[in-house]
Amino acid sequence: MTSLTEEIAVTHTLVPSKAERAYVYIKDNITNGTFGPGFRLVLGQTAAELDISAVPVREAIRRLEAEGLVTFTQNVGAQVVATDAREYRYTMETLSLVEGMATAMAAPFLEASDIASARAINAEMREVLTAFDAKQFTALNHDFHSVIFEHCSNLHILDLVHRGWNRLATIRESMFTYIPGRAQDSVREHDDLLSLIESGADALTIELAAREHRLSTLRAFLESPGHAEHPSVS
Repeated sequence: MTSLTEEIAVTHTLVPSKAERAYVYIKDNITNGTFGPGFRLVLGQTAAELDISAVPVREAIRRLEAEGLVTFTQNVGAQVVATDAREYRYTMETLSLVEGMATAMAAPFLEASDIASARAINAEMREVLTAFDAKQFTALNHDFHSVIFEHCSNLHILDLVHRGWNRLATIRESMFTYIPGRAQDSVREHDDLLSLIESGADALTIELAAREHRLSTLRAFLESPGHAEHPSVS
């Protein structure tokens, strides 16, 4: 028989707090582009939309600010961070380091089923190349890498990886929109990375391969006409 304490604990687990609801609501709207770069987050308005007080909304905004998705300026308030080409470069350079290490640390813990899942996702990415859909390709790309890096045992590094991906999510258009030719190379590099992991390659080799994979996408964008034509990718 379930005790009252256990029932309360279960209820608490299933029902998100008001601050969590506000956090998910704002973050979802940022990542899907509804709240674009520079969008002002008005506490009272958001609170009214969620039928809660401004206190949990403020708490959610502070959390998003810590994740680099929102900025707070005196006399202006909270705004969705504006992402330009320079910020994209910095984010990709940082992500190449932390994701490379996370991938190397995760490799020993990957099961055959994980490798199979990653290969299945990469196969979907290859199919998308035929009638290229940059948004779908980007979503699958995230799924592919998540299968691997989520096995990283260092939670601090994993948190930095998540922050990097969240930062990229504020960019409304996929970079593959500007560099569609890079997508085919990316799929091939995914295969190579999985082969390295399956072969039991040493951690440094895997880390450098994952890092180079990320930096290759950055270089392709910086060298593309799209970079010159779109100095701001927001």
